Amino acid sequence: MSALDARLLAAHAEDDTAALITLYTEAGEQAPEEVARAFYLTHAFIYALEAGDARAGTLHANLKDMGRV
Repeated sequence: MSALDARLLAAHAEDDTAALITLYTEAGEQAPEEVARAFYLTHAFIYALEAGDARAGTLHANLKDMGRV
């Protein structure tokens, strides 16, 4: 398991939405394939929407640029 995976699991265990947005965004930026990138960024986007986080707009734009929304 990578360090990022461990941090994601810890954030889920702690129900830390802000960390989940950050970590899923980081995972999306590091993902080597577009499908994986979209998967992680979609998760970040959903958590950002649920939390009313300002990063939702940027995440949406990134997904839109990828043709995912």
